Amino acid sequence: MTLSKTLAYFGPLDLAAVLLIWGGWLGIGLLVDNARSHNPSVSVLMRRYRREWMRQFVTRQPRIFDATILSSLRQGTTFFASACMIALGGGLALIGNTERLSGVAADFTFETAPDIVWEVKIGMALIFVVNAFLKFVWAHRVFGYCAVVMAAVPNDPEDPSVYRRADQAAELNISAARSYNRGLRSIYFALAALTWLLGAWALLCATALTLAFLWRREFSSHSRQVLEEGLGTLAQEPVE
Repeated sequence: MTLSKTLAYFGPLDLAAVLLIWGGWLGIGLLVDNARSHNPSVSVLMRRYRREWMRQFVTRQPRIFDATILSSLRQGTTFFASACMIALGGGLALIGNTERLSGVAADFTFETAPDIVWEVKIGMALIFVVNAFLKFVWAHRVFGYCAVVMAAVPNDPEDPSVYRRADQAAELNISAARSYNRGLRSIYFALAALTWLLGAWALLCATALTLAFLWRREFSSHSRQVLEEGLGTLAQEPVE
C-alpha cells in the first residue's frame, strides 16, 4: 500500500493530534532541560545537588554510601530498559496480528478500519518506546563512566586534581541523569500515544494531560519546592 493511500485513512483531526504529541514531546523536553534561572525545573535544580554530591564525596570516608547510590541509579536504568524491551516485543506481536486488536478497538470507537491504520497507531507508540530504550541504555553506560571517574578521585583532599576529577564525575552524572529523564518522558508519551487507538480526540486529551502532568512535576510540585528551599545550603553557584 502506498503512502498516499495510507494517509487517506487519517483525517485532519488525526494529523492535528499527531503534530500535538510530537510537538509537545519536543517542547516539554526543551522547556525542562533549559528552564530559566528564575524558574528552574526539578531537573535543573538536581544538577546543583549532583555537583554538591561529588564535592562532598571528596572528603567522605569510606565512600561505600556513594557507590551504593550510584548502583541504585544504574539499577533503575536497567529496569526501565528491560521493560522497554518487553513492551517492544508486545507491540511488534500486535502489529503482526492486528485482527484481535482491531475488533476490540472497533467496540470502543464504533468504527472499522483496515489493519494498516492500527499498525500505524501502534507504530507511533513503539517509536517512543524505542527512543526510551536507547536513552535508558545510554544513561546506564554513562553512569558506568561516572563510576570509573569517581573511583579515580584521589583519597587525599589536598591532591591538586581531586576537585577537578570530582567535577568531571559530576558532569557525567548529570549527563546520565539527563538521558534517564528523557527516557522517562518518552515512556509517558508512549502511553499517551496508545490512546490514539481510541481515536484522535482521545490522543489530543491524553497529550494535553501528559503535558500538564510533566509541567506540574517539574515546575509546581512539592518536591521542587523542597529542592529549591535547600539551595541556600549548597556551595554558591548560579542556577543554570
